Amino acid sequence: MGFVHANVLRRWTTAAVVVVVLIGSSSWLLGQDAGDVGGPKEPLRYVGHANPDPLKGDAGLPWAVGVQNFQVLRASRLFANVSDGQGWTFHHAQNLAYWRGKFYAEFIASPVQENGFPTNVMMATSSDGRNWSMPEVIFPQWNDYKDPQHPIRSQLHQRMGFYVAPNGKLLVISHYGLWNNEQNKIFGGPGHVVREVHEDGTLGPIYFVRFGEGWSAANAPYPFYTASPDKGLVEACDALLANKFVTDQWFELERGYPPDAYIQIPGIKADSKEARNKRKALSYFHRKDGAAVGIWKKAWTSISTDNGKTWSVPVQAPGVAQTFAKLWGQKTSDGRYALAYDPFSEPPGYRWPLAVVTSDDGITFNHMLVVDGELPFRRYQGYAKNNGPQYVRGIEEGSPQPPDGSMWLVYSVNKEDIWVSRIPVPIRGSVDKAVDDNFNDMKTGGIVTDWNIYSPRWAPVEVVDFPSATNKSLRLQDGDPYDYARAARVFPLSKKGSVEFKLMAKDANREMDIELDTPHGKRPVRITLNQNGQMEVANGSHMVTTGVYATDAWMSFKIDFNAASQKYSVSVNGKMLVKDAGFAEPATEVQRLCFRTGAYRAAYIDQSGARGDEGYFTGHIDPLTDHPLKTPAVYYVDDVATK
Repeated sequence: MGFVHANVLRRWTTAAVVVVVLIGSSSWLLGQDAGDVGGPKEPLRYVGHANPDPLKGDAGLPWAVGVQNFQVLRASRLFANVSDGQGWTFHHAQNLAYWRGKFYAEFIASPVQENGFPTNVMMATSSDGRNWSMPEVIFPQWNDYKDPQHPIRSQLHQRMGFYVAPNGKLLVISHYGLWNNEQNKIFGGPGHVVREVHEDGTLGPIYFVRFGEGWSAANAPYPFYTASPDKGLVEACDALLANKFVTDQWFELERGYPPDAYIQIPGIKADSKEARNKRKALSYFHRKDGAAVGIWKKAWTSISTDNGKTWSVPVQAPGVAQTFAKLWGQKTSDGRYALAYDPFSEPPGYRWPLAVVTSDDGITFNHMLVVDGELPFRRYQGYAKNNGPQYVRGIEEGSPQPPDGSMWLVYSVNKEDIWVSRIPVPIRGSVDKAVDDNFNDMKTGGIVTDWNIYSPRWAPVEVVDFPSATNKSLRLQDGDPYDYARAARVFPLSKKGSVEFKLMAKDANREMDIELDTPHGKRPVRITLNQNGQMEVANGSHMVTTGVYATDAWMSFKIDFNAASQKYSVSVNGKMLVKDAGFAEPATEVQRLCFRTGAYRAAYIDQSGARGDEGYFTGHIDPLTDHPLKTPAVYYVDDVATK
């Protein structure tokens, strides 16, 4: 199997980039010409000029400032006790909720591949969005072998996962379909199920909330919700069924049955093939003018002016990538709007990076920024395991929101690992103040303010009480053989200046790369502390060894750079190591300081098909080597300042 590499990759990690679309101003109001932007013929559009590069994990796009990326689950076949408890390596169909001080992430799990057998639905919880519990099975595989000639095997899936009812109850939702071994597709099935999530973490009984065609309480594995003795649960389920914004997300799995249960779209029958092609994975938000905007896969969009009773005929949004990997739109806490998706259309369907665009009015979006630009290799084989961060979902409109006002997203990477991203609001791609961070005013183990953090389960990045509780630092700890820890600080766009910081290599059994980067992913300044105890500095296209670096002791770095001369100098503890080294890449300015416990990795393109559902993809590691390192690398960063 061949791959295209932008450069030699020394470590494999999946880069997931989230795109947020900022909505610009628009004068469209309800009742104006339907041909105007914002009307039925064009509910929204992207007006920016981003030109994503598929050979870069972050596509060469600017980063949204201060995004924190945390891994909810890392697939591991050997170490199920720190993965999903099963040793399964397909995880997908994720959803996110926040309720009474906790985050909830739901996803499906299968041993090897998409639409695999068996399938369980799992849920993990977190009090801070960073540290996640061991997931538990909440909807188990169901099989019926009463008829040996026609055994029933379930296939679980969900397009939406949580609903907070008006009476305050939290319901978690999934769908039992039927597994077809010949077609490897979901079809028919008993229908949608719910469970109540209690505040103490326990779960109520499983009930069907809507049966599929030909199914009833007589032949389904669980009772209908009206049989529950809990009147509050029945009331919550009634409210769920009455909310067509929510239940329209069931359309694809229920195959439009029953037809009268869905939002009516002129000229498109609910049970038609056209409807199934245009109504996959609904995301929606309400604009300031009261119109509701619906967004489906491949950027099909529609509006409703009567709160979802009727919708305009779906059209594909101009400028928005027509991706099959889901799009997510929402109103943000500052009264603006954001749209998150993978910025490449089908074909080729590259599912990286995860990006976000923003808007003032929910009509015109602009300013594409990266949410997750890391692209690790897919570790395990499996059918339809697309590369990259994908199938992004956020917290449903009208549901409780985290008190920090940030935009939270959940997505899968390579369809094996589950991640969340915290995007500070307002969403921005630059800063205007010089950096002066000593981490002392940040919460230990909490959010690393204004830093872009990539924190895998086996390679966490966090503020720690080191060397003391009153003199904190940022720790990058890497025990993952196929991923790395990364922390980056955006500073004012600069043609000339200096960057200072302190660094301690506590356990340097993984390399530490230090870079100054441009907004579009060029890396003109490069320093490496390699595993042999040597420091290397880029001078043009060559790495020059400058000598042995200290371990278990603070080193004070200063980098002076000048884009006019394309030169930079590096000193450590006041001693000049390299003077007037040439930029490794031409750059007119720099904007990011990056610390990374591993070599830079470009995007890779799987030559057997980018989307993955054309065939059974192989993994890119020896599964027997995929285990946490006995001695993780540990680095500390402190006193970061720019001038």
